Amino acid sequence: MVWAAPALAHPSSSLQAALIVGAVLSNAEHPHLGVLVCDLEPGTILASDPNILEKLKLCPALTEAQQDALNALLLSGNTAYGDPSGWDLQTLQDLGPLVLALNRTTLSLVAEAAREGFRTSIAAAYISQGRSQREESLLLLRALAAASAASQPRLQRSTDRCQSEPITASNIDDIAFLLPEDLDLCLSNDVLVENLEAVQDLLLTSQAYLVLKKKLDEFFQGSVIPEEKLRHLGMLSRLYTEEEISQWKVTSSETLSALLSDSEGPWSDSQVQQLLSRYLALGGSLTGPLLQEIGGSRLCNLQEGQIQQIPAAAIGTAGQLDISSCSQTKKDLLYRKAREAFASLASTSGSYYCQIQPYLGGAPAEDLKDLANAGVAINMDLTTFLTLNPKELQKLSVTDVKHLLGENLPGLKDHEHEPVVVSWVQQQSQQELDCVLDIGLQGGRPEPTGTGSRLCSCLALLLAAAMGSVLLGGLL
Repeated sequence: MVWAAPALAHPSSSLQAALIVGAVLSNAEHPHLGVLVCDLEPGTILASDPNILEKLKLCPALTEAQQDALNALLLSGNTAYGDPSGWDLQTLQDLGPLVLALNRTTLSLVAEAAREGFRTSIAAAYISQGRSQREESLLLLRALAAASAASQPRLQRSTDRCQSEPITASNIDDIAFLLPEDLDLCLSNDVLVENLEAVQDLLLTSQAYLVLKKKLDEFFQGSVIPEEKLRHLGMLSRLYTEEEISQWKVTSSETLSALLSDSEGPWSDSQVQQLLSRYLALGGSLTGPLLQEIGGSRLCNLQEGQIQQIPAAAIGTAGQLDISSCSQTKKDLLYRKAREAFASLASTSGSYYCQIQPYLGGAPAEDLKDLANAGVAINMDLTTFLTLNPKELQKLSVTDVKHLLGENLPGLKDHEHEPVVVSWVQQQSQQELDCVLDIGLQGGRPEPTGTGSRLCSCLALLLAAAMGSVLLGGLL
């Protein structure tokens, strides 16, 4: 039969699947089917021409129900691949991406020699694969291991021993392919400790990491993990509690940097807080690169006394840090350190502003006025302006705000209902708001009656502002 796509602009996936059922049932090789097969119901897959398997290879992922249907179709033996009991290495390779959907029942029927050959070929390619490919390989390798375990009765737990080659330094990568119970039996605590750096580069399951942590705890029972081992914990470090971290000996910035590395997975804020507290308590100093790795939000979690310990020079090399979540007191502390760090740039307003900008939430009004009247437009963005210390913002004049915002001044109108803007406007003369800013802000203090015409007053204000700029330019 011939099937053509319906003339619909955006047909739903269920409608698309329903329209192709007839074609699938009769001929899964029809050229128009494509990835629409990926939307088929499990029952339709089972009732389809066996060649449906070739189309299913196009699917980026199959649902659990679709995988069950695929396994049932393969177990029937009525496909081009034949009965699973007759599969060899080539058959497993020919299945391509479908092999990832095979369940333990199907794999357990495959000859052990074929499974082992397939496992060896995957393991050989594992090291050269990217992260996503490694994840798929691990899923398959563990499924193969589970199938082997299911087809071979295990000894009683009391007499269990490693059923495969024990893990040594030469085959340490094999731990990625073992089931947790086999990992526990085949990897000794000594081998793990001596090869932590190699283990750090492997992609393991959460269950495998739990086994490894148990082994480390057994090895170092009653003693502190040496610092040279701490820096190679990798993902394992994330399994330690705050109480356990409080016992670590973290004295070097290299160790702290290795532990904080994002490539090793996420820390909780409380874990980072404890790690930093331990490092600082042992005399460690926070450098610019370390502050970058910590990040602004976690920097805000430090105690005020710990922030006091940060050298100003570290702020100078930390790059852009978002400290918007800090308390006002901590913003004030960090601003003072940043002002010291960038003091040498103060004579070049543009460069100084670019560096000090992330910390301006802690700036006093006097410093903000200096920026406003430096004679160079800094064009402060509205996000920075709205995060200035509200108490200090209230001390700025209309002219100060105009000079700070520069070309971004019209955007202030869009934020006129922000509480900090409302409070500031209420402190200003409405006449000044109208004459100097001229962006339509309302709510300022009215002028006393009998103060002259609005035009004259505006001219006087503008003339005063112009004279101030001339005098300031002369002084500069």
